Amino acid sequence: MQSSEFKQVVAEALDELKAVDIVALNVAGFTSITDYMVIASGTSDRHVRSIADNVMDKAREAGQTVLGLEGHEFGEWVLVDLGDIVVHIMQPRTRDYYKLENLWNMDTRSGQPTDAGQAG
Repeated sequence: MQSSEFKQVVAEALDELKAVDIVALNVAGFTSITDYMVIASGTSDRHVRSIADNVMDKAREAGQTVLGLEGHEFGEWVLVDLGDIVVHIMQPRTRDYYKLENLWNMDTRSGQPTDAGQAG
């Protein structure tokens, strides 16, 4: 499965559990660690963990491997490493504090277009 197709699986998994403010950044030309960085918010620690669980379940159903999981025990910020896609699911205050979108926004760093926007 191509990473652009897999991004759609991830977007659907996020949407299914009502993740909010979903953003997908194409970072393939800027890092070798992943093709897409997907960032989404959940409303509580339980919601964040449930969203992460759903992303992992849907990835496995699509025949993909979950390479890593960080932060699940706390639910403030959960990172799901799917290889070609790294998914960050955060509570709003954590997301506002770290502003990952700003770190990976290629428009402001290089002047090059990116497909940042709603995942899917």
